[in-house]
Order: sequence, then structure tokens, then C-alpha cells
Amino acid sequence: MPSQKLLFVANRAEFFFSHRLPVAHAAQERGLEVHVATPKDPYVPDLKAHELIWHELELEGKSLNPIQEFRTLLHLIQLYRAVRPELVHHIAFKGILYGSIAARIARVPRVVNSFTGLGHLFSADTPKIRLVRWIALQASRFGFGHPQSRTIFQNPDNIDEFVERGVLSQNQVRLIKGSGVDVSTFEPASQPGGTPIVILASRLVWDKGVGEFVEAARLLKQKGTDARFALVGKSDPLNPNAVPEDQLKAWDEEGPVEWWGFQENMPSIFANTHVVCLPSYYREGVPKVLIEAAACERPIVTTDMPGCREIVHDGKNGLLVPPKDSKSLAGALKEVISNPEKRTEMGAYGRRLVKDEFSLERVVQDTMDVYDELLEFSEIKKGA
Repeated sequence: MPSQKLLFVANRAEFFFSHRLPVAHAAQERGLEVHVATPKDPYVPDLKAHELIWHELELEGKSLNPIQEFRTLLHLIQLYRAVRPELVHHIAFKGILYGSIAARIARVPRVVNSFTGLGHLFSADTPKIRLVRWIALQASRFGFGHPQSRTIFQNPDNIDEFVERGVLSQNQVRLIKGSGVDVSTFEPASQPGGTPIVILASRLVWDKGVGEFVEAARLLKQKGTDARFALVGKSDPLNPNAVPEDQLKAWDEEGPVEWWGFQENMPSIFANTHVVCLPSYYREGVPKVLIEAAACERPIVTTDMPGCREIVHDGKNGLLVPPKDSKSLAGALKEVISNPEKRTEMGAYGRRLVKDEFSLERVVQDTMDVYDELLEFSEIKKGA
């Protein structure tokens, strides 16, 4: 019996490689032939090296050009008819929106959708964004009407957003908290000596609270707080909401924050810092960087927003502050910076929380359980 085909659709090969590769491996181990469709980027060879069958995807993440969007939809229909997957797994909003519609038209038998967060479309509230959001939700109803589909969210607030609007029914949704973290790679590290270092590690877009972080650092330095503050990550020239690289360089040269750029070895970064901060007002899923930080026993200061509050129990492994509030952020950072014993206690609590609820093994197994609802893996094994 030939292997049944699983096709992933993702907006970036880089993201798939960093966040979903273990799920793909687990599917391979269950006897599925795994295909991945993404736009071309430098991580495509890495996907192929893991025996994943790659297909180039025509998808522009930030485009609102109707002609380009229609081309994307047609391309997906053609791709599904060519590959003929038994199951297609869409990742992130745009892939879900067009992929779900294409899957119904192409008669793909089974569909899984994974929201990594709701993003700018649900965090912004301009008239244009409200119109685009309404159109996207109306279009989603057709795709989400697939009789053999499940939609995965990373936090309950995002589930409520779709269920209360009547876009999805409760029996269609599943909660899987984040993308998972390998707790053997992100290991506990004792607090280092020296001047406390606070980092914001993320894609450097304004919605992640970069401006608020910089302002909080400025306020604390003006008050004489002995600490260093650093941005870890890179700008995204394709994202209109990105912090310009010139601005990052200016802060690095003049203060009040350092810019460390993109870093591959995040366990080492965490081991040499004291506090991790993400003052996001973006509609997150569960930020992977915060799960990684907690796994490394780093206390967290973040916003009381969907996704962020899933990984931080206020006062236990970090502090929650209101979004877009630099003064409250500065106060919370000051509290954690000035209390080394509390930092150690918070770190230990965070590590336990990750092991209990956010480990990679749990996320992979929960995802396989969703596949099990739709595919009879026992039959695949018998025919293998």
C-alpha cells in the first residue's frame, strides 16, 4: 500500500524549519509521505535535507493585491490536485484562509489549520483593517465548513474570537499551547553575575512593544538603574510595521538599548542574561521565545495579552503589565532587576511550567492526536 500524503502549507520555510520540523518527523515516523509547500527562501535546502518533499508556493505574506491573492488561490488548487494529499495542514492565517478554500474546491479529504496567532489583522483597529478583517472572516466560513477539518489555536482567547463570531463551532477547534520547546536543548542556567541584562528577543516590529521597551529602558537609566537592555533580532524590510534598521543602529550607538542582531544560539543568549521582556500588543499565539526563556529559568516581563499570559503566571514566573504602558513596564522591570532571589524563584517556577504544559514532546503528541481524529494511522501501519 503506498504511503498516504501529508502536505504542510506555510508562509516561510524558515518558520517551518524552526517551529514545525519535529511534527513533520513524527508524521514520517507514522508512515506518512510528508510534503511541504513554502515560498522559496534560504531554508529550503534544510527542509530537503530532512527528506521532506518541497513545493514552491506563490504566497506574499503582506500583499493585499486582489490579483496576486487570486493567483495564490489558483496556485493552491493546482498544487492540491497535483499532490493529492490525504491530509493538508495549513499554518498561519493567510495559508489557512486561502488553503482552506482551495482544499474544499480541490476536494482534499481532510484539513488541519494551525493559527500561530491572529497578528496585526486582529490587534489593529483602523477602518481599513476592520474591513479587511470582516472580509477575511466571511471568506473563512466557506473554508472552515469542510466536514473533516480541525483548527488548532494556541490560546483560548483566540478560540473565543472565532467561536463567538460563529466562524467555527466548538467541536472543530483544539487547543495546543505553542509550538513546543525541547527542554533538553533549552536547559536551566543559574543567574550570571555582573550587571543585570534585560533582553527583548523577537522579530523587531513595533507591535512587539519595541518602542515601549526602549522608553522603559530610558526611564530606568534616567533614574539610575544599573542594568543593560538589549534587542535581539532583526528588522524585516518586507513588513511595513518593522522597526527600521537605521533606528536600531542609532539606538545601539546612542542608547538607551543595545542591538545584538539575529542570534542563532538562543540557549547561550539566555544563559548570559537575567530577564526576558516582551511587551507585545500583537495578537500572539504563545510566543516561542517566552517558552524558551522559561525553560532556561529566566523570569519574564510581558503584557497581559492573549498568548503572553498563557506562559506567565503573574508573580510566579514573571510579571504582567498593561500593553502600551512604558511606565508600568519600567516599574515591573525595576522590581525584577532589583531582586536576585526573586529572579531565581521565578525561573524555577517557569521551568516546571514549561515541562508540564509546553514541552515539545507534548505539543507533537497533541498534534498527532488531531491527525488521529482524521486519519486512521492503525490502517496505515497495517498496510505499510
